Amino acid sequence: MVESKIDYLPPRNEMISTFDYIQKYPARTKQLLGISYEQFIDLVNHAKQYHEEEKLKLEKRKIRIHRRGGGRKELLSIPEQVCLCLFYLRQIPTFEVLGMLFGISKTEANDTFHYWRKILRQILPASLLEQVEENEGDLIIVQEILTSFKLLVDSVEQPIERPSDNEDQKKFFSGKKKQHTIKNQIVCLPEGKDLIDIKVGYPGPTADIKIFREQLSKFDKEQEFEGDKAYQGGTNISTPHKKKKQQQLSEQQKESNKVLSSKRIFVEHLIRVVKIFQVASQRFRLNADVYNEIVLLVCGLVRLRIGTVVLPT
Repeated sequence: MVESKIDYLPPRNEMISTFDYIQKYPARTKQLLGISYEQFIDLVNHAKQYHEEEKLKLEKRKIRIHRRGGGRKELLSIPEQVCLCLFYLRQIPTFEVLGMLFGISKTEANDTFHYWRKILRQILPASLLEQVEENEGDLIIVQEILTSFKLLVDSVEQPIERPSDNEDQKKFFSGKKKQHTIKNQIVCLPEGKDLIDIKVGYPGPTADIKIFREQLSKFDKEQEFEGDKAYQGGTNISTPHKKKKQQQLSEQQKESNKVLSSKRIFVEHLIRVVKIFQVASQRFRLNADVYNEIVLLVCGLVRLRIGTVVLPT
């Protein structure tokens, strides 16, 4: 048997890494990472500062045996590592492919992603209420201001891998989607101007109204909301008129439904922006234990993208 061999020919243009590509074509950063080039640079600067502060804290607690500066040198710079993390959230390649795109092993790509996603989660509040929750005074003021608006609420289901445990797979199987899912619920300002609150990690079959009732504890008692038919029976929430059996809606009811739908469309637009990050849209492949953190990080990135998040100084 004659052994075949492919002759290697050097490529006409040497392949550049993803990070080098966005440096060369900054206008395409949003397509690759989900945020603009300017937002990416700002995020890198804050992430680097947080990283260095954490290293300093660790250094003070460490009992050093070897001299400082030893060990294996990192192959990627900090901007490249943050770029890798964002690229995964936006595109969800396998870690084998991710490593290939950044010139490192799949193990290092995996470790780099998980290190930086924790840092980004710390500096990007997922919602307005999370941003102010540590200061009780600010939280009360924000809750009072929000009563001036009718907040929009809607839920979204994301496919997950079939749980191996039989009871869990029954718990997470969504008859509506015909697959195993996790449900998340979003509350936002009118016209989708900011993400106010998010509840994540509920089994797919969980009723929207049940999640909403749990969410109400974060808001003023006078707060009003607008939602779809799944929220009928909720407190302080406007929902569409539902056609009764063998009856038709009046013209006034149809017009009312149309007006409500034109307002609610903005929360669906905001959910679409969340789904731009494929890790929050496609079947979730990472460990289930990190699901909540990942989705909340994506919401923080969405707030950065639409210009409502305030990065700490």
